[in-house]
Amino acid sequence: MSQKMWGDKETQFFYQLGPDQILDAIDNLGLETTGRTMVMNSMENRVYEIEIYSNSDNISEHSVIAKFYRPGRWSKEQILDEHKFLQELDEEEIPVIAPMSFNGETLFLDENSGLYYCVFPKKGGRAPDEMNIDDLEILGRTLARLHNIGASKKAEHRLEITPQNYGLKNLEYLLDKKVIPPHLEQSYKSLVEKICAISSPLFKKDKFIRLHGDCHIGNIIRRDETALHLIDFDDMVMGPEVQDIWLAIPGIDNEARQDREILLEAYETMRPFAREQLKLIEPLRTLRFIHFSTWISKRWEDPAFKLHFPQFAEHHYWDIQIQDLTNQLRIIEQSLAETPYY
Repeated sequence: MSQKMWGDKETQFFYQLGPDQILDAIDNLGLETTGRTMVMNSMENRVYEIEIYSNSDNISEHSVIAKFYRPGRWSKEQILDEHKFLQELDEEEIPVIAPMSFNGETLFLDENSGLYYCVFPKKGGRAPDEMNIDDLEILGRTLARLHNIGASKKAEHRLEITPQNYGLKNLEYLLDKKVIPPHLEQSYKSLVEKICAISSPLFKKDKFIRLHGDCHIGNIIRRDETALHLIDFDDMVMGPEVQDIWLAIPGIDNEARQDREILLEAYETMRPFAREQLKLIEPLRTLRFIHFSTWISKRWEDPAFKLHFPQFAEHHYWDIQIQDLTNQLRIIEQSLAETPYY
């Protein structure tokens, strides 16, 4: 399994990708495009809604969603792990959106741009403003079913979410590239190393399964009054089940804990959940902080990142990171002192 954080090559930017290349790539799959495209919101990849000719009475079938992968992020094998997982979930009628298949293939290389791309059917929906008890129960059962499939096979090429991969390797990158202001570098380094050291024993890699990996509310869409669909498996990982659960309900107050309990009770009607995994929530939250900073740093030459994260260029950004990591270290130490993991 490749554990390279950013893929197997240095990141290249793909500003030159234009409408003609996009339409030609879709036409080459046998679809007939009308020439109309619309850019979809995506920071990491390039995603477009593309109108196609269709005789269907279903208006959604008059468009497809094309995803062009940022080079250097994932290898071909890692992308195919995502597609295979989605196909398995779709076959079991778990509410996800799987890539379309053309002559038995789901991933294609555009020779003009050198980019891998795939096509998804267009499915309507919107992110829920909030989740009521029914939604939490539905989501709990959905995640349990997803994890049942996730546990049935390994993703041989996907990352494992561990302090080594998401903590220390990210730290190594930040130090090597001199991203952190010099007067804060040692403090940041010390905090990350301490957090990773005390958290590592909690991660039981032999129990890792395939996960959504980025199951926050923005990747959950409501398609009708009862169905919640999970989208965007781009950050699929091997890891503990609680990664998907805490991201769906990330809060730390009593209300969030109550909501998480409702979700877990529904989850446990479909799949057992080891409650000791709850000890991993704060280490996983902290790894996400570190990973997020590294992600912005890695993409900083992309104008979209400078536009969306202007605070990253300020020293104050790293002051806040150190404050957050200090607080997280305290929470993790307190949690471990209260109750043993096993």
